[in-house]
Amino acid sequence: MHDTVLFDYWRSSASYRLRIALNLAGIDYRSVTVDLVKGEHKTPEHMARNPQGFVPVLEIDGLRLTQSLAILDYLDQTRDLGLLPKDPAERAQAQALAHSIAVDLHPVCNLQVAKYATQISGGAKGMPGDWMVHFIRPGLAAFERLLTGFEKASYCCGEKPGLADICLMPQLYNARRWGADFSDMPRITAIEEACAAHPAFAAAHPDAVNAAS
Repeated sequence: MHDTVLFDYWRSSASYRLRIALNLAGIDYRSVTVDLVKGEHKTPEHMARNPQGFVPVLEIDGLRLTQSLAILDYLDQTRDLGLLPKDPAERAQAQALAHSIAVDLHPVCNLQVAKYATQISGGAKGMPGDWMVHFIRPGLAAFERLLTGFEKASYCCGEKPGLADICLMPQLYNARRWGADFSDMPRITAIEEACAAHPAFAAAHPDAVNAAS
């Protein structure tokens, strides 16, 4: 039996996604902190794990995996988590919902990107917060509209958490952190409440992880 190890950082959105999925799968894992603030993701030790210098990195089943969406797909297929519908059309729609956050919104709101934008703006007043809010609120508003294509349920795409919920919750954490208001988005706020009450999500929350470290 291989030891499952997650190299993560408590505030990393991509790491947060994996913590949720590992909890949903009931996989015991050992967490190794890679402190992004201290620059530990750029050390030779971590770059040997992931040449991109990103977290998370997951060691599982004798594999070393990178890229959160790819790892989520691996966990879904090997642990039968049911994160996406089996029907191809429904699957594509659910993936599009998840990717609107993970592929389009999250990368531009990465702190590394926001810090560089702050730098080249000459430290403009309100940065990087203004940068974050500029992208996060419209991104969440689009997500709210996309949800109208799905029947109302406890979670984004049904009565059990799936890929879209796993991608949404870390972004909502970031929205609250940077003051991007989404209180006028009823579907999102209802889903947030359902996810927050789910043990797998609650245990993965950055505040819970930071408090435990």
